[in-house]
Amino acid sequence: MANALERLKAHTKVVSDTGEVDVIQKYAVQDGTTNPSLLFAAAKLPQYNHLIEDGLKYARARATDPKRQVQLAMDKLAVNFGAEALKHIPGRVSTEVDARLSFDTEATVRKGRELIALYNELGVDKERILIKVASTWEGIQAGKELEKLGIHVNMTLMFSLAQAAAAAEAGVTLISPFVGRITDFYKNRDKKDFAPSEDPGVKSVRQIYSYYKTYGYKTVVMGASFRTKEQILELAGCDFLTISPQLLEELQKADLPVPRKMDAASSHSDVPFFVPDQRSFHWALNDDEMAHFKLGEGIRRFAADSIKLEEGIQKRLKA
Repeated sequence: MANALERLKAHTKVVSDTGEVDVIQKYAVQDGTTNPSLLFAAAKLPQYNHLIEDGLKYARARATDPKRQVQLAMDKLAVNFGAEALKHIPGRVSTEVDARLSFDTEATVRKGRELIALYNELGVDKERILIKVASTWEGIQAGKELEKLGIHVNMTLMFSLAQAAAAAEAGVTLISPFVGRITDFYKNRDKKDFAPSEDPGVKSVRQIYSYYKTYGYKTVVMGASFRTKEQILELAGCDFLTISPQLLEELQKADLPVPRKMDAASSHSDVPFFVPDQRSFHWALNDDEMAHFKLGEGIRRFAADSIKLEEGIQKRLKA
């Protein structure tokens, strides 16, 4: 019998928001995506110890400087998880650039190229990889440069139409507008809950999706960062949706109708076409309290988890 997850797949390509390979297998998803927080969680599980050990071995063989060893091991670990996930999905996997590079275009481009080179060493074609970059102005410019090099990019930590418009103009392959973190902001600020159809995170993704389809952008919209299955079902028909293991489980157990809520053919945006330059981008982001706060918070959180993962790797390299 079809369940809500299978019905959702009839309208939308479903992506697993996890670093755990067994979860990716269980739900038969299209793509996989990770971030530093998810890798930090997955790296503590014993079934993935061999991926960590391989990363440590790789780093020791290629560097003697402890700091460089940690950097190499971090990159190799991320790629090892991605390559393992690709064995079980038909599509692509997203591998994230260190959040601490979010305001450095050149360093982000360099790191993206290094990650692709690591995948190439494992025999993984770059067509199956998305390099995941924070949606700062500098990150979006890095995305533009990487795409020129034939490297596909996923712009993450996206909370506003200004970020989405700049990313589309940069020609990136995919964007990940966040839902749950937007909702969290307004729930905390306004001290209220929202009906799924009026959820501010859901409405943000709908606005971005309609804008893209109205003005003919090919960049894929992948809704991300969900708190409830109801938020997900409100976006049925979005190009892609990346979903946590807990919510994949809830959808699989739910016997619910899943009507299409979004359709490219009938989309119409009331927002006039605009192309942000650096000045207007920063003003729009500054003028949007939620987007400004959540972008900064997201970068800080991902950076903190990268540091925790580094510390764990450093200890193991010394052992």
